[in-house]
Amino acid sequence: MPLVLKDQEITMLRAELEMLMGERQTLLRITGAAATFIAELDAGTLPENTLEAAEMLSECLNAAPEETMRDALEIVKAEVVCA
Repeated sequence: MPLVLKDQEITMLRAELEMLMGERQTLLRITGAAATFIAELDAGTLPENTLEAAEMLSECLNAAPEETMRDALEIVKAEVVCA
């Protein structure tokens, strides 16, 4: 493989990796904000359809790996309070 082509591939892969890391940070920020939002909801005061949407979001958040949630909450500076 010519050296120029290899350098171009490395440059493309580097750009792709930087884009993916940026997207990860955005998704972690969204996840952290969603987790914080769910934690602050009072299920007893929500209309039924809103409660169903909150439960669906909660299930998605609960399916995330613990390390991912830790990173997400750290990004939004949220504190986890164990009940």
